[in-house]
Amino acid sequence: MSERVLAPFGRRAASLSANSPTDGYRLISAIDREGPMPRSGQFYMLAAPGWGGEAGRPYLPRAFSVAEAGPAADGVRLDFLLEAIGPGTERLAALESGGQLEITGPLGRPFSMPRELHDGAQGAILVGGGIGIAPLAILRRELAERGVPQRVLLGFRDREHSGGLDLFRCSEVRLASEDGHAGHQGYVTDLLAVLLEGDAPEGAVVYACGPPAMLEAVRSMCAERGVAAELAMETPMACGFGSCFGCAVPLAGGGYLRLCVDGPTVPADRIDTALVAGSGH
Repeated sequence: MSERVLAPFGRRAASLSANSPTDGYRLISAIDREGPMPRSGQFYMLAAPGWGGEAGRPYLPRAFSVAEAGPAADGVRLDFLLEAIGPGTERLAALESGGQLEITGPLGRPFSMPRELHDGAQGAILVGGGIGIAPLAILRRELAERGVPQRVLLGFRDREHSGGLDLFRCSEVRLASEDGHAGHQGYVTDLLAVLLEGDAPEGAVVYACGPPAMLEAVRSMCAERGVAAELAMETPMACGFGSCFGCAVPLAGGGYLRLCVDGPTVPADRIDTALVAGSGH
């Protein structure tokens, strides 16, 4: 299991350097002057200045996977992909460049490298759905820097619920869309099924992030074929550091794990189902 990057204690202010549309989503970038460089799969709790307060909702910060990170002149640049679907994400989407973003992180455990999941792994298949493509962008770069061959499969519901493709700076990206506006008309798991039929199981490691139904389909397909897989999962989070137990997920052998500290990346064979109550939107 890859080593986690630990977060500085408490919430801190980061400078918002960009907030731009990317089809139906928004990509926001912030400069973190105090925190370390995160790993793929880790996340941050984000809030706008004055969160709660006299304006009321939202009261709690929102958890977002880091989509990309890199050195900046005065700190670490952090990129987040978001969709405005409620009072919290709407406030974040409305922030203007030059303002502040309140952050806590990096939190959680990063993705494992392929041979940590399977000794004989020769490469990786990245499967993303909707806004869940975000953590796969930074994972793709980390794998490329280690010389790991990879194939990227991304799926979207429709044009309105899509975006972030500019995060994937590679030519080998296969697309699926349920409405047929891009690539294969259907599910991204249709593309995965084709790859898994053509690959020897011992040669593939699958990484996935997306809606719960997509993750469950990936988990089931990989289990049937004996393919190692790791899922970046989502549940409601209030704190991000394990104290509220709001993100507890049942394990296949009994007991629970807290996604914020034991995840959000979870080996697929540790759970019975990815259809966790309260996840997704």
